[in-house]
Amino acid sequence: GGAMAASPSASALRRAGNEEFRRGQYGPAAALYTRALALLEAAGEAAAEERSVLLANRAACHLKDGACRLCVADCSGALDLVPFGIKPLLRRAAAYEALERYQLAYVDYKTVLQVDCAIQAAHDGVNRMTKALLEKDGVNWRQKLPPIPTVPISAQTRWSVPSAGAPGENTPPATAPRGGPGESQTAAGMERARTLKEEGNELVKKGNHKKAVEKYSESLKLNEECATYTNRALCYLTLKQYKEAVQDCTEALRLDPKNVKALYRRAQALKELKDYKSSIADIKSLLKTEPKNTAALRLLQELNRV
Repeated sequence: GGAMAASPSASALRRAGNEEFRRGQYGPAAALYTRALALLEAAGEAAAEERSVLLANRAACHLKDGACRLCVADCSGALDLVPFGIKPLLRRAAAYEALERYQLAYVDYKTVLQVDCAIQAAHDGVNRMTKALLEKDGVNWRQKLPPIPTVPISAQTRWSVPSAGAPGENTPPATAPRGGPGESQTAAGMERARTLKEEGNELVKKGNHKKAVEKYSESLKLNEECATYTNRALCYLTLKQYKEAVQDCTEALRLDPKNVKALYRRAQALKELKDYKSSIADIKSLLKTEPKNTAALRLLQELNRV
């Protein structure tokens, strides 16, 4: 078009970039994202979310082209604009992994799981990094890790910014204004849930499993969390309430399909309920994730003798 043609908008450039990306044209896609970013630079803070999405998208192009350091830089830029985004964290982790910076990859994968414990790619990443770090740094590898950031409650849950990210698309529903009563209530609820869970943990240490069950149950009403279910399942095992233990482990596995504690405790409960076949199946799933888990291997031996 001539000089009179309107220049394409940032969102039009982003859509064109997404189209190129889908066709495997990563260089041209990155160039379109770069043009969109240039248009938004002037808008500053107002366009933070959209810029974050564009940087994460350009990072994906770099990752596909093997430009890992550029990928890391764009992901970090995206996270500066919108902290704790799942996509930039996962892409940065993958780039760190390719650069053999396993500690940094581990921290990013663990951070993703704090935001949403159901992200399978992050579970797989943590498992791979654990193996790599164990080989590289030996049994004390954890002591050498950089700190893992604490994800604030407001960033936890299953939030996923729609990948489009055009203004207006990411605004929360009118019923819960940002920072309004809806949000602070859930934040307070999450905080209360955490306190109740910790009270439950203290009671378990003192051997008071019945009272601990009450605390965990209160906590779960406010926040369904994987660890709370596996902790309550442990209490139920101790109290010989095996059916309840199975139920809690099943709930935990719904939230986190490869959870080792949930699989192990459900196997224990199923063994007590004489459902040996299901018990063995759980142990075998667990061993896929942790092939050297001694407790699981021991339980499998016992089950094979039954």
